[in-house]
Amino acid sequence: MVSISSLRMPTVYLIDASPYIFRAYFSLPLSIKSSDGQPVNAVHGYTDFLIQVLTKAQPTHIAVAFDGSLTTSFRNEIYPEYKAQRALPPAELEAQLDDCFQVTTAMGMAAFIDDRYEADDLIGALAKQLVREGHQSVVVSSDKDLTQLVNESVTFWDFAREQRYDAEAVQAKFGVAPQQIVDLLALMGDAVDNIPGVNGVGRKTAAALLRHFASVDDLYDKIDLLPKLPMRAASTLQKTLIEQKEKAFLSKRLAAIETTAPVQADLDSLKYLGPREAAIAPLFSRLGFNRLKDRIPARIPASEK
Repeated sequence: MVSISSLRMPTVYLIDASPYIFRAYFSLPLSIKSSDGQPVNAVHGYTDFLIQVLTKAQPTHIAVAFDGSLTTSFRNEIYPEYKAQRALPPAELEAQLDDCFQVTTAMGMAAFIDDRYEADDLIGALAKQLVREGHQSVVVSSDKDLTQLVNESVTFWDFAREQRYDAEAVQAKFGVAPQQIVDLLALMGDAVDNIPGVNGVGRKTAAALLRHFASVDDLYDKIDLLPKLPMRAASTLQKTLIEQKEKAFLSKRLAAIETTAPVQADLDSLKYLGPREAAIAPLFSRLGFNRLKDRIPARIPASEK
């Protein structure tokens, strides 16, 4: 007889690495150094984060996505000012990124990186494939942009704040449905990524518009209806939106996660394998992470989930 647990489809955890690497770098001292005297504070904090995820979630399947570049992507080909306001990452942080990637694979997790597409895009593409195949996914990140992926099969986990979002929670938090997050960002802009949005349209106004219109596209298709709505200064807002239509659609294109990013993975390739001793022993020895190494959970067989 086949048990119910053996028929259950596995949940795949999709981790956005960069926020946790940055968080670790800025919260831990540079005095944390490897055996050869190089700072490894970001690697240490990031490794500890991965161990916490593995311990709390006990995933059977997991993938980690990295940004190939911390400052540019294909979006800069569309809008050169995208993320242009950001300062370059500290050299001491950049020097630790390769070790973060190596730690991920040595711990037995699938890792993905691309020079043109951001980690968000890789996660979006993987989530889309997994949904198509009938699997559940949990996106682990602190980046609100990724909540646009939430649906019946995808939830969002803000690990540091210990907050989990399904579609209902996204609606409660942002005032719009998950599929409207990209439209919210298109209208209000995003200072973090230097997405312009529409001048004078803030989060509350953008959310109010999206209560009446399904999307930016729908808003512009029915723009003549706007003055008739019970919104403050609706006629002035209509005029602004018409004048800045190009900016609104540009912003939506920049904010949209590219779920056709060139990444492919089947379920077997996303299995959590547990630490690979041949790779992890010399790496963790060089990094000085012997205590961390002892905390890494072994592979969790699917039958035990």
